[in-house]
Amino acid sequence: MRYLFVLHDAPYGTERVYNGLRWAREMLQGPGSEARMFFFADAVAAAKSGQHTPNGYYNVGKMVAGVAAAGAEVGCCGSCLDARGIGDEELVKGTHRSSMSELAEWTAWADQVINI
Repeated sequence: MRYLFVLHDAPYGTERVYNGLRWAREMLQGPGSEARMFFFADAVAAAKSGQHTPNGYYNVGKMVAGVAAAGAEVGCCGSCLDARGIGDEELVKGTHRSSMSELAEWTAWADQVINI
């Protein structure tokens, strides 16, 4: 199965991004499973490198890097990055600036789209 996760919320404050990352990581464990993630709006901040969180608190940037390292393609809405002043060089390794065009391609690719 091929899964597309689309995330919208800020990386901290709610646990939607945190849980979406955990869910995608689990889906990648399945035999033959593939996953892609697309970050919209405030969720693009999840892919910003250099996040520092208190001891014992999850670090979404590290989680994004882990999902990418596990084989997921991770794209960030380019307009959303620009609106938040996040440059391409600030993105976590394994993520990239993306577009609505790529999201449309990924949507057609996916067997299931999970909108979080």
